[in-house]
Amino acid sequence: MSTHTTARTARRRTLRVALAALTAVAGLTLTACSGGDAADAKPAGHAAAAQSGGAGSSAGVADSHAKSGSGAKSGSEAKAETKSDAAVDAADEAGAPDNTVTLEDGSTAEIYDLGNQNYRAKIVNDGDVLATLETKDTDAGADLNGMYVVLTLGGEVHSWMGGEQTGPGTFTLEGGWKAKVTKLGELHYRAEILGEDGSVNATVEADENDAAGLDANGIYIVLTAGGQISSHE
Repeated sequence: MSTHTTARTARRRTLRVALAALTAVAGLTLTACSGGDAADAKPAGHAAAAQSGGAGSSAGVADSHAKSGSGAKSGSEAKAETKSDAAVDAADEAGAPDNTVTLEDGSTAEIYDLGNQNYRAKIVNDGDVLATLETKDTDAGADLNGMYVVLTLGGEVHSWMGGEQTGPGTFTLEGGWKAKVTKLGELHYRAEILGEDGSVNATVEADENDAAGLDANGIYIVLTAGGQISSHE
């Protein structure tokens, strides 16, 4: 083989090695770039997953809170519907009275509507509660040291002083009524309210625990545990 032929062959081999090396370098570069993209994609994928999970978690919490809130509301409503009468009365008294009336001696009656034609009246003087009257399907009355008070089923309060008559016996009252007062025991009296024909139109009874009050068609009557009866028009 000639010297020129040998030189050309050596150059061709050198060129092939160079091309192979160049191809290897290019492959490494491509792999590195591809690996870099994959590395970049991996955190991006995690970020997307975290964001998705976070949104899902937040939505779950919000939904849970919404359900919990709804459940709490229903429970509260159910509880309110099952409150005892005592709790309702306490709630009524905790608020402002439905009406106030100044009485004959200058004290005040604070009136609370308990519902079902039942009312409570607290007799207050200088911040002190002197007495409490309550209509439990009947009128209520009190004798407060000579001042007589009637609380009616309509939630009206009437007060007056004087006009006492002491039983036993039969007495003429305001408005033409008569009252037959009978002693049933110690500090225990009954009064039958009589019409013009002598028929019994109403009966009130007082004992050591309570006086009795009555609204007789606009004539207000109180019977005390001591047998005193007084009326006012």
